[in-house]
Amino acid sequence: MLSEYLPIFILMFFALAFSTLMVLSNRFLGPKKPTPEKLSTYESGMEPIRTARDRFSVKFYLIAMLFIVFDIEVVFLYPWAVTFDKLGVLGYVEMFLFIVVLLVGYIYIIKKGALRWE
Repeated sequence: MLSEYLPIFILMFFALAFSTLMVLSNRFLGPKKPTPEKLSTYESGMEPIRTARDRFSVKFYLIAMLFIVFDIEVVFLYPWAVTFDKLGVLGYVEMFLFIVVLLVGYIYIIKKGALRWE
């Protein structure tokens, strides 16, 4: 029974050994010339104006959650597109209903003003 899992254990060993080797080689072979410029905080090429502990607006989190929700929904479109010809009419109707539900949700958040950045 254990022999069936042997290839998986070997693969896990090589993956762990390779990742450890890469991390350690970077630490030992990489250049180490820290300067104040390199150690400063980088914020899109601008000098940082606040600390990292400042609070963000709730709008920021709302936009982030909406992006993730709609981004994840797009992931469901890829397998459907790959097997589109095999699904037939039923698969087409189901995806049409799925997109209609997404469209209704999108219209709802636009009507509520969730995407307006004030």
